[in-house]
Amino acid sequence: MVEIVTSGDTIAAIATAIVPQQGSIGIVRLSGSESLIIARQLFHTPGKQKWDSHHILYGYILDPQTQQVIDEALLLLMLAPRSYTREDVIEFHCHGGIIPVQQVLQLCLEQGAKLAQPGEFTLRAFLNGRIDLTQAESIAQLVGARSPQASQMAVAGLQGKLAHPIRQLRDRCLDILAEVEARIDFEDDLPSLDQNLIIGGLQGILGEVQTILATADRGELLQTGLKVAIVGRPNVGKSSLLNAWSRSDRAIVTDLPGTTRDVVESQLVVGGIPIQVLDTAGIRDTVDTVEKIGVERSRHAAEQADLILLTIDAQIGWTKEDEEIYQLVQDCPLILVINKVDLGCSDSLQLLPEIQQIVKTVASQNQGIEDLEQAILASIKMKNIEAANLDLAINQRQKEALIRAKIALEQVAETIANQLPFDFWTIDLRSAIQALGEITGEEIIESVLERIFSKFCIGK
Repeated sequence: MVEIVTSGDTIAAIATAIVPQQGSIGIVRLSGSESLIIARQLFHTPGKQKWDSHHILYGYILDPQTQQVIDEALLLLMLAPRSYTREDVIEFHCHGGIIPVQQVLQLCLEQGAKLAQPGEFTLRAFLNGRIDLTQAESIAQLVGARSPQASQMAVAGLQGKLAHPIRQLRDRCLDILAEVEARIDFEDDLPSLDQNLIIGGLQGILGEVQTILATADRGELLQTGLKVAIVGRPNVGKSSLLNAWSRSDRAIVTDLPGTTRDVVESQLVVGGIPIQVLDTAGIRDTVDTVEKIGVERSRHAAEQADLILLTIDAQIGWTKEDEEIYQLVQDCPLILVINKVDLGCSDSLQLLPEIQQIVKTVASQNQGIEDLEQAILASIKMKNIEAANLDLAINQRQKEALIRAKIALEQVAETIANQLPFDFWTIDLRSAIQALGEITGEEIIESVLERIFSKFCIGK
């Protein structure tokens, strides 16, 4: 749970990933009214360095009780309001690793700071008007971006390219509401309301809402990626395909059937889309207990996948076992991969089921991988995504709010068509305005903030 408190408390957290024996720099961040006081208690600077905002100081971090030197470090000062949170922000730039940053953080807590909760720095930035809610979510998306395109989309959101059109739509709804309410309060003093003008305005807003809604699938795809499972009989070249595709030896390859006993994962990027590739154990009936477990996991991976690469042996051709596997996975989007085509093709390949996407490969020689990637892009209609404007893409929360706004606006249009009084118009107009305001955070409730910021890392 995120406790919304921005006044009084000074918070502290480690703001960089900490890995044993790795990382050259570790940062401990403070935000709040006591930040500068705590920094002066812990940081000692040689010479006559000025403690001015947006300056970096060199010195030593000392334990106030023992005067023991904890680390040689840099101190970055960012005083309010010119900081990320619009509060005084101090950063200790220590040596990387676990011990130095943990010791510095502990000293900050001993001097009165409180350990920051997940996302609390960004939450304070939002509550203090430094950023809006779409920008806050874009920060989390940028940190978690798994491809350059996902990063580009997050940066666009951080620059306000989503918030700006949403605010414009909300302002136009507010203008219409003001016109309607004016007729309710001062009907005798104002000219009649031009209903055609109102209907035209609503239709324009609805059209733009639908345009933004259309970016939801693209946004989800760039953020969460695609899960692709390589399935098939044992020894058809599934592991070789994974190794060739990922340009690594992630999977063990032998001539023995049943070598792969578990699901092997690899993370790739295809056409800007993050791809999680799952090399599964060969699906067959077996008495081997361990292999049985692997086969069952393969079935589960296939059920959870967004796309199936059903792999068969070109020389052996389409077998009864291939048909059985096909029956298991045919309801999922599927690409048939005919591997080992260099060894010749069986006549049974002429009797294949009607599968739209077929790719021929020689995985052991890295042949056919580009064709496979193009087939994957085509299967997820990637051409439309690539041509689209990456400056605009919404997440699931924003999509839900936009759908509510769309429904409310449609209900306004229906109310007008049914010639109901102006009071009925305002009910749904207010609902649309509230839903649009929830996207940018102009109208938001505490439980929504808790849900958003609890997903952040502690130091952000």
